[in-house]
Amino acid sequence: MSGPEASDYGTIVIVGGGCYGSYYVRQLGRAREAGAISFEKLLVVDHSAECAVAEIESDAGIVIAEWTDFFDDYLGSAPEDNRDAIVPSPLMPHLMYQWLRGRARSRWPQRVVETRALTLEPDTPWKSAAPDGTFYASFATWTCPINCVEPRVCPHTRGERTWTMPSAAVELVERSAAAGEPLQGPVIFHCSHRAFGVGMFDTRDVVAADRLVQRVAADSAANVLVGTVSHCHGAFNVLHVGAETS
Repeated sequence: MSGPEASDYGTIVIVGGGCYGSYYVRQLGRAREAGAISFEKLLVVDHSAECAVAEIESDAGIVIAEWTDFFDDYLGSAPEDNRDAIVPSPLMPHLMYQWLRGRARSRWPQRVVETRALTLEPDTPWKSAAPDGTFYASFATWTCPINCVEPRVCPHTRGERTWTMPSAAVELVERSAAAGEPLQGPVIFHCSHRAFGVGMFDTRDVVAADRLVQRVAADSAANVLVGTVSHCHGAFNVLHVGAETS
């Protein structure tokens, strides 16, 4: 949903202050020193004041909060034209979907708002449905290094990377429509490499996604495909908003 990737940011929010978060803080500091990226503020969100980021030298601010509580406040007040970005954790739940679902429940308290299972699956070689309704998909059947930037030539296969998960999501929406089970969207938060091995997606995309849900479900029931993805991996949910009841 975003335009060209930027290199100048307002606030960059890092989800989690553990081993991944501390790596991202160090890399972003190095990237800024090298002139590869600029930002006004770096925030790390963790439930513990004793997280790994607190042990390293950096100018990152640490917000002690549960992730869902933080994003309720942060995203709920973010303007549409902000210059912020979010660095997800590989181990986090599908937080952006959870936020969209919570917003829909607040907006339409008299309507059914719930997670629905995918009736069709992304066309990927690896896939798995989690108990909470999140569907995970990957083009990799091998273990990828955590700092892979998903270059055009795959480091594992040594061949051209011909796949990208955002396109797989679009194709899933098209197949669902052809099968008579239409999905709105897809709403895609594409975590892409920005600098020195750090991937992120733009906060404005999450704000725009909330506006999309509000628009497509304003007058009728809707099922919206929501995915947080990289080129190779993705987490998907279907957000169902039921019809208005009299």
